[in-house]
Amino acid sequence: MTAGSRGQPRQRPGARLSPGSGGQGAVMQDPIPERAEESRAADSAEGGGAFCLQRVFDDVQRSSQLSAALSEPLAVTVVAVERYLAQAPPAAPRQYWYDLTLADGVGWYRCHLAPRLNGLVQRARLRPGTRLRLTRCSFRYDERRLNRGFFCLEGLERDGGTATAAAGTPPDGHRPHQPLRGDNRHYLPLWNNDDPYGDVWVRDRPPVQVDVDVSKLTNLGHLEMTWRSRVHFHPLLVRILHKSRLKYYGKPEKKMDMPYQAYFEVADGSGMMSMVLWNSLCPEWYHSMKVGTVLLLAKYAIKSSYPFKTHPTPGDSQMKRFATIEICLNVRDPPTEISIIPEEMVKPEWGLPEVTYRFITRSELDALPRNHSCDVIGLVTFVGRAERARKREQSEDFWLYRWAHAIDGTSDQPFILELFATSQPDVFEHIHPMTYLVCTQMRVMTENPSRTVYLTTSNESQIFIKGWHKGQPYTKDAKVKNFIQWMESQSEADQIKKTVIGGYYPFPRPPDSFLKYCKNNEVESVLKPIGEIGKEIEDLHYREHKRIAVQGIISAIRYISCGNAAGEAPGGDLVQVWCVTVHAKAAVIVIRMESFAYEIIESNSRVMFQSTYSNLNYSFSVLIIDQEGVNNIAETEEPGRTCGSWQSDLWAQVKDKLMNYFHHSKIFPESIPRKFDYVHKDLLMQQYNLHAAVHQPIEARIDKNINEFKSAIGLGYYEVTVLGINHDIAIDVAFLPLFCPDNPHLFQLEDIQNDTLLSCMSCISACQQKATSSGRLGDTFPLSDEIVKAAKELDGKHVICILDMCHLGDDKVEVFLNKVYKTVEPGVLDPV
Repeated sequence: MTAGSRGQPRQRPGARLSPGSGGQGAVMQDPIPERAEESRAADSAEGGGAFCLQRVFDDVQRSSQLSAALSEPLAVTVVAVERYLAQAPPAAPRQYWYDLTLADGVGWYRCHLAPRLNGLVQRARLRPGTRLRLTRCSFRYDERRLNRGFFCLEGLERDGGTATAAAGTPPDGHRPHQPLRGDNRHYLPLWNNDDPYGDVWVRDRPPVQVDVDVSKLTNLGHLEMTWRSRVHFHPLLVRILHKSRLKYYGKPEKKMDMPYQAYFEVADGSGMMSMVLWNSLCPEWYHSMKVGTVLLLAKYAIKSSYPFKTHPTPGDSQMKRFATIEICLNVRDPPTEISIIPEEMVKPEWGLPEVTYRFITRSELDALPRNHSCDVIGLVTFVGRAERARKREQSEDFWLYRWAHAIDGTSDQPFILELFATSQPDVFEHIHPMTYLVCTQMRVMTENPSRTVYLTTSNESQIFIKGWHKGQPYTKDAKVKNFIQWMESQSEADQIKKTVIGGYYPFPRPPDSFLKYCKNNEVESVLKPIGEIGKEIEDLHYREHKRIAVQGIISAIRYISCGNAAGEAPGGDLVQVWCVTVHAKAAVIVIRMESFAYEIIESNSRVMFQSTYSNLNYSFSVLIIDQEGVNNIAETEEPGRTCGSWQSDLWAQVKDKLMNYFHHSKIFPESIPRKFDYVHKDLLMQQYNLHAAVHQPIEARIDKNINEFKSAIGLGYYEVTVLGINHDIAIDVAFLPLFCPDNPHLFQLEDIQNDTLLSCMSCISACQQKATSSGRLGDTFPLSDEIVKAAKELDGKHVICILDMCHLGDDKVEVFLNKVYKTVEPGVLDPV
């Protein structure tokens, strides 16, 4: 194996490998300045010229200051970004360091990112595949060790070039797996702490041929009665019935190689007991210990159970649970001996219980109580993008989750599934529409009987998709077999029409009153001053979703066309509804062909057109639809209302006198749910997953833009201006009416029926899309009288706006209006 294949620079003829040159670190300015000199993008880093990272690092170590500024920036590609626990004072919150692997076209080099620039990774501005230019670097020795140090890249500029496979791929796919700083021995996954990451995690340990002497075995029931009087215990033969996600409990002040634990529920003929896999045994055994696996255990320890541990609901309600003690598997004190018994070697006389489940159908779900535990199977019709939620305020630890819908044929409603990472990244990252999804140990969630019921994962949940079902114990379950039979009767072509992937998904909806929204918190601790929204947005990490409440006044509404409503022109040419103009007696809908656009110039009651285009080979027509009697449009346009917009009198008075005005109403491509395209499923999954820690070669990707995939929702969205209650600060936010004509149950319109303004905007948009899809253009209009009426009812009144924010990487942050509550009087809060 070459030095380069394990993280050291590949040695060129005549090049000196300086001490510690396998570790380097990057420090960047924030924001990264863009480079205008495009002509320099392919200079010294390409082709292995004399000016390369190795030479730079050599020069740095020879300098008196162990630091150097480059007279000419050096182009490099980020190959990998890897994270690990930082050293910090005792009792300090967990913080993390980052190591980078860089390629210069000659070799690849590990580097440390200065902690002050961690935000560049945390906001996905620096990620694998990024092209950068190195402007300054330094070398730091580890004073507690001999001949060990690491390089820091003190200055970087963004390069507009595209990463190449040759420059960005480590030889043979190998990567270094030991961090450069501190005493850490392993890397964590880049975006959460719950998943296994790196080569240290053994994929699968093969079963072994073991002679089981049943005369020397003990059982769980006997252990519970005798454990206090013994030090050494007889071997145990058990089957795994439940498996938890990994728990990382690393702390800066504790020096442990592998601070992990995982719980399992194991059983024999006498009952069920918890088993804990500790520390270094987790990378060695976690993947191999599956539900249904039979284990022979020797030299284990027994301890009192941790009192606050969660417990799964057993499939067999009659099975006895031994809850006072737990089995501990350790690498030492004593070193546990673990053997996996092949299933074909398991004998009936051993009396090991089978794995049983609690599968339910969708038709049974609504009758189940909150927190009921169940298992489900269904065909995925929607899967959302991967998002993150902060575990605690000011923490750098996140939960990773995504939403999914699945149908099973027993109801016209889908299962709505909140899927948190279950330490199964290979499954979590590959959930896509049209796959069979199995989720175990799910919990029923509902606020009250009138709200939509959904299911969320528990600590012991496991998820499975196509490619993972073979050999799983649930394949024997009767309801699973019934589902398979139903699927065999379905048309794949019909089902795929209903599938959607990614985009903004406003679920779960806030409750019907603000006091319920606050739950056990004081109102004062929930409400955010509108002036702090900028700080809230600035503090968001990559794909972090956060929901906040602000007081304000709805002051303006404007309809904005997405320009993505698909239809067919004669001859199969794509047409798009570009804008809708409402006049006293008529509505003009302009159809925009792909090759040209129109400007609309209004003059009293006349509509004149000025068109600019080139090589126009299309015929076109402008539709004039008689609006007499439709929506009761007035003879003259109302004050404060223009085509597709409305503003209050108060807004007209204060908008030019604001102290601060935040503009966050932009919709990004990642915000739009897309129709699923099975041919390009890998690209779509990559788009809506988190950025990977290691760059993928360009030949492994398909060069297709996300905008080329058809939107699954309406023709446009609304920009809503919220004025602060002190009339000095305002913010523009977006409201995205979510309606999928092919799958009307995907986004639940009924969830906002008690929210008059948002309900009007959603229903009008849904009707508009239905009319458009049926060819009846112009049946309804974006800013209808109903919307204006609902807005006027709020004119000047204080409301509480629930905002959904999500950081999409780089400088892209979406801010959506999710809910509006009306304040009737101080201390009395009612829904709109």
